[in-house]
Amino acid sequence: MTLAPGTPTAGVNDLAAAIAALRARGLRVSAARRVLLAALFAADRPVSAEELAGGLSGRLPNSDLASIYRNLETLEELGLVRHVHIGHGPGLYAPAGRRDAEFVLCSECHAFRVMEPDEAERVRQAVAGITGHEPRFSHFPLVGRCEDCRGG
Repeated sequence: MTLAPGTPTAGVNDLAAAIAALRARGLRVSAARRVLLAALFAADRPVSAEELAGGLSGRLPNSDLASIYRNLETLEELGLVRHVHIGHGPGLYAPAGRRDAEFVLCSECHAFRVMEPDEAERVRQAVAGITGHEPRFSHFPLVGRCEDCRGG
């Protein structure tokens, strides 16, 4: 299931608040959900379901990929997790309560980074001024060649 990029988030900023949000909705806080949420909050970037199932390079136990996807879907429906598509790779997941990160992706070397809020706002305003549409780069990134690939 893919939720629309503008779907409301649960507004949680840490693991304890995410667990409380699950309980408030009457859902069980299983060990698998707790470990998954802890991994997402501990990660320094959005991660794939495959990375989570593989144990994030030994930081957590390996898990069944289907179970990871089921839990991610539930957590996303609740507004606790968001996914983003960066390039042609798999969807990447991160906690939804954090600042809605917006990304730029190099079409050549495939490096990506989070845009600073003022950068994203300036780009949004420029695009809105030209097209009348206010873009968001949180679900799909802004794609172009990075400075290194341009030879800068």
